Amino acid sequence: MMKKWLTAAVCSMMIAAPAGFALAQTTTAGSKADYDAAVKQADADYKAASAKCNAMKDNAKDVCKAEAKRDRDVAKAQAEARRDGTQKSMAKAEKTKADRDYDVAKEMCDDKKGNDKDVCKKDAKAAHEKALMAAKVDKAAATGSRADVAEARADAKKDATDAAYKADKERCDAMSGDAKDKCQADVKAKYAK
Repeated sequence: MMKKWLTAAVCSMMIAAPAGFALAQTTTAGSKADYDAAVKQADADYKAASAKCNAMKDNAKDVCKAEAKRDRDVAKAQAEARRDGTQKSMAKAEKTKADRDYDVAKEMCDDKKGNDKDVCKKDAKAAHEKALMAAKVDKAAATGSRADVAEARADAKKDATDAAYKADKERCDAMSGDAKDKCQADVKAKYAK
């Protein structure tokens, strides 16, 4: 009897110890000095990138500035996530990256005209919703129960699907006649609308 108990205890330690070690590695908080250094570096990189952007003109300048801001904000959010070492802070960093990528994509769309611009913006929105899906699920996993995670997954999937539907529907608007009608019918069938 004692041997069975000892064997079970050793086996469970062999499984639990590596899992606990991996968990400890993912939730270890970083130092304030590392965080401060990363923030300082992000600000310096932003200043240098902004100076390069000032030499550009029109929308290229706007895109450059949006990219510089994205890189700075993402670097700071990732530094904060490393400092805090929590799943919640990591999810916040993911959301920041998704939001800033969306800002850059919208700026890139400004070079387009008419329906191409509309489609570009809808595609950017669809990509944004898809990127937010992981952040929403991670945040729910960090702060809630299984039911919260399942609900976050369902909500995120619905949002991403709705955005993709709108983007595909917008593509049909560039068409006319029977081609447009067929395109719209295909999109409705694809998304069961």
